[in-house]
Amino acid sequence: MSAEQSAGARKRLAHSRCIAAICATVLAADQVTKAWAVTALDDRIIDLVWTLRLRLAHNTGFAFSAGRGLGPVLALVAIVIVAILWSSRRRVGGVWGALGLGAIIGGALGNLADRVFRGAGWGRGAVVDFVDLQWWPIFNLADASITMGLAVVLVHLYLSERRGRVAAQGTSE
Repeated sequence: MSAEQSAGARKRLAHSRCIAAICATVLAADQVTKAWAVTALDDRIIDLVWTLRLRLAHNTGFAFSAGRGLGPVLALVAIVIVAILWSSRRRVGGVWGALGLGAIIGGALGNLADRVFRGAGWGRGAVVDFVDLQWWPIFNLADASITMGLAVVLVHLYLSERRGRVAAQGTSE
């Protein structure tokens, strides 16, 4: 293996480790906040500011509580999506790409963990939600991480594509 190939392999490994570390951080933070919510919000609602409050809810469906009762199917779909995202990590380079992709995968794993470990049977668990804006469906840290990670990845990919087009135009003149 040449020095250039070795350096490329080290860079890809570092990128994968960065994504994995972000995934682990999001997953851990999500599970800690959900454990707190299950304990602290079991019998009360905490009003914070304006319409923001913390209120415990359990979601057996997916986005906006659609698909209730499809837990095992949703768990399998989540596993496939996580595998596809992980395998595509080389296509989303850079620090921002790693941050966004790690947030998406970590959030997906957080909600998957609820489905697998918070129920009577495999995939029959409910996702713990507790952030209630009262004008938007109730959500959790995993949901917020998925949404923010997706926004970061999309902006990163758009800007990368735009920089590539500008560079290509500069060399064609």
